Amino acid sequence: MPVGKFLGGIARFQKHVYPEHQDLFERLAIGQRPEGLFITCSDSRIDPCLLTQTKPGELFICRVIGNIVPPYPDAVGGVSATIEYAVGVLRVPEVIVCGHTDCGVMRGALNPEALAAYPNVTAWLRYAKVKRREAEPSAGLLLALTEDNVVAQLKNLRSHPSIAARLEEGDLAMHGWVYHIGPGTVTVYNEASRRFETTASP
Repeated sequence: MPVGKFLGGIARFQKHVYPEHQDLFERLAIGQRPEGLFITCSDSRIDPCLLTQTKPGELFICRVIGNIVPPYPDAVGGVSATIEYAVGVLRVPEVIVCGHTDCGVMRGALNPEALAAYPNVTAWLRYAKVKRREAEPSAGLLLALTEDNVVAQLKNLRSHPSIAARLEEGDLAMHGWVYHIGPGTVTVYNEASRRFETTASP
C-alpha cells in the first residue's frame, strides 16, 4: 500500500537522515533564507533538490503543471502569491523556470480536445502559448514547444510587480532551463542567442 510506503520513509528519515542533519534542521526551524525560486512542473519525474544538489532551505519551490506562470494580474492565485512572497519578502536573488522533456502539458496543449473532460486543466493550458500542431508530435517538436513555453513564462514573470521592481533595482537574475530526463542533462536559455545551450561542466 502506497501510504504504508510513505510512512515507512518518514520512519527511516527520522531514524537515519534527521540525526545526521540535526543542526541544519534546528537552524531552519527558526527561519529560511533560500537562494532561489525554482518554478517547475508538477511532473513526478522531477526532483528539484536532487537535480540541483541543494539542501533543505536553499530552494523556494513552486510546482505547477507545465511550469506555467500566468501573466499578472490574470489568474492571480497560488502561483502569483508564491512569486510575490519569494521575490518580495524572502528576496531571493535568482528565479529559475525549469521545463522538462516528454511534458504531458505540451502534448495536451497540442491536442486540447483530448482534455475536454478536464475543464480546469484545459483552462490552465491556455497559458502554455503553444501554436503549432501535428497529428503525431515528434520528440523534436515537443522539445521545441517546451523551450518556447519556458521563454513565454519568463516573459510572463516580468509582468509581476514584485519581479519588475527587483529587476529595476538590478538585484534579481532570471533563468530558463529545460531538464532532459533521459540523459539527466540541463540546457539553459541564452537571451543573447535566443537558444538553449548545454551547460558546461564546472
